[in-house]
Amino acid sequence: MQSIAASCSSASSSRTWAAARRSPAPPSRPSSRHVAFLCSQSSSSYPSSSHGCRWPVAGAGAPALPLDIRGGLRPLPSPLLAPGVAAVRTRAAAAAATASPLAASKPEGAGRISRTLQLGTMILVWYLLNIYFNIYNKLVLKAIPFPYTITTFHFASGSFFITLMWLLNLHPKPRLSLKQYAKLLPLALIHMLGNVFTNMSLGKVAVSFTHTIKAMEPFFSVLLSVLFLGATPSLLVLGSLVPIVGGVVLASMTEVSFNWIGFWSAMASNLTNQSRNVYSKKILADKEDSLDDINLFSIITVMAFLLSAPLMLSVEGIKFSPSYLQNAGVNVKELCVRAALAGTCFYFYQQVSYSLLARVSPVTHSVANSLKRVVVIVSSVLFFRTPISPINALGTGVALAGVFLYSQFKKLKPKTKAA
Repeated sequence: MQSIAASCSSASSSRTWAAARRSPAPPSRPSSRHVAFLCSQSSSSYPSSSHGCRWPVAGAGAPALPLDIRGGLRPLPSPLLAPGVAAVRTRAAAAAATASPLAASKPEGAGRISRTLQLGTMILVWYLLNIYFNIYNKLVLKAIPFPYTITTFHFASGSFFITLMWLLNLHPKPRLSLKQYAKLLPLALIHMLGNVFTNMSLGKVAVSFTHTIKAMEPFFSVLLSVLFLGATPSLLVLGSLVPIVGGVVLASMTEVSFNWIGFWSAMASNLTNQSRNVYSKKILADKEDSLDDINLFSIITVMAFLLSAPLMLSVEGIKFSPSYLQNAGVNVKELCVRAALAGTCFYFYQQVSYSLLARVSPVTHSVANSLKRVVVIVSSVLFFRTPISPINALGTGVALAGVFLYSQFKKLKPKTKAA
């Protein structure tokens, strides 16, 4: 019996000891040091006791106080420090906001200078390529006066460079639907006809006279805006058209190489090229097409080649062949080199023109284009030694001055009437 009682007593004591281990020990009372620290806190989460001390209350949003190694409470960071930290951060943010305009002005100014240099370089390259294109193209047209054949060759040269660009992944290839290609078809047709008319004019009259007539592009721009957009030009813009038209008429009356086919071809190229610029600007601004300036020009160039090839075969046939050139007494090697240079300059100068059109406003592009006319006219007169009478030079100068006035007046916004 004693042994049984002893075993029962031993089992009961072991169960009591195990239960004591499982149950958490009651928290020890904070020491005086901890009580003094907690009393120094003045947070709204701690209710006041009768002794003026604030104790943490469960469920009041106060953080749980961890147990110390000796069973006491660890001191918590004082909530009174938060406003101090916030004040320091506020002062730092204010200092950064004060210094940010000075820091941001430097990159902005540097970016503006870099953009100006980029645009200036593009305009210079555009001018140089245009000069060499007009010179070599005129030499080719003198040897073989077939504008449809020359135009097709130009588009073929451009298509070669475009295909090379896409194959070498120099620029991402566009992915368009049939609906988008159908939308670009009228633009490609206008682009093709504009270059055909330009080559027809260059083949009949002097380069300087062709570009003098092409200075009337602002006249057609205003005319198209009135007919299709319903825009009403200002009196200053209409007044600037007077010296343009008068200068072209004066230059035409005294032009030695005047030819009606060359005259009307240049006028037709004005109409088509101005329509192409307006339509291209509209497509570049359309977010649904997601076409950049390079791919837009590339696609319409390839499409223009596909359109010009059957037109060439139906109108002129195959003229650009070695047998025909030899029978015509033309130096085949020299002609091929000049045609290749003209085709290369043709593609790259129009590509630069499209890239510039995507980066500047149409008015700025028109100003740069009017100055380009001056450079091309002067360079072609010097290269081909074109005879120009004083009246002819005066008419050309008046027309170009009118183009400059037109571009300046287009910048002026009409004043809104006060209510």
